[in-house]
Amino acid sequence: MTEEKLKNRKLNRDKLPAFGFEKTDTCYIYHTDLADGQMILTVTINEEETIHTRVADSNGDEYVLHRVNGAAGAFVGRIKSDFEAVLKEISEQCFEPDVFKSEQTKAVIAYVRDRYGDTPEFLWNKFPDNAVVRRKDNRKWYAAFLTVSRRKLGLASDETAEIIDLRVNLEEIESMVDHVRFFPGYHMNKKHWLTICLDNTVNTEEICRRIDESYLLAKK
Repeated sequence: MTEEKLKNRKLNRDKLPAFGFEKTDTCYIYHTDLADGQMILTVTINEEETIHTRVADSNGDEYVLHRVNGAAGAFVGRIKSDFEAVLKEISEQCFEPDVFKSEQTKAVIAYVRDRYGDTPEFLWNKFPDNAVVRRKDNRKWYAAFLTVSRRKLGLASDETAEIIDLRVNLEEIESMVDHVRFFPGYHMNKKHWLTICLDNTVNTEEICRRIDESYLLAKK
């Protein structure tokens, strides 16, 4: 049996029964056929949200070639393809993104959800740590959450920072950007967007106020 922890994903237990998982006293278990019933995959998710998998034949003997680098053959390829497809589906349907770790980021995301009913959307497979928030009426972005190296903001550190990009009135941008609390909009039009590090350099109340302003600006 092998196990893994999905990176930057958190389990939504409410979605497991609909997928087909059965709850026991200590875990959730799911069974499905691979290769038209030639193998059976058992997936177990424990309280630590670790996924255990086991592929076995009808006699219960474990099959492991789908995990062996260099193992070749049509049957191995079929098992590996089916196995990966099932795990991908479980990840997409039963787990949710859990990219942002700072308490301030979580507080800001909660504010957006509670006030506007919006949640970050992860639009790019190539950039899984980046997300945007859009208005429902016109689908325009009013916030973007990203993880970047502080050095890319002009700071003397290679540490990763969680940041938010927000729309700001054109007349305010020049006077606000100080490269300490407010930075030019990262990967945005710097005439209309600015960046804030979500590390409590700017207090949460002010960030939420600026989210409200950005929301209104996105309506235009």
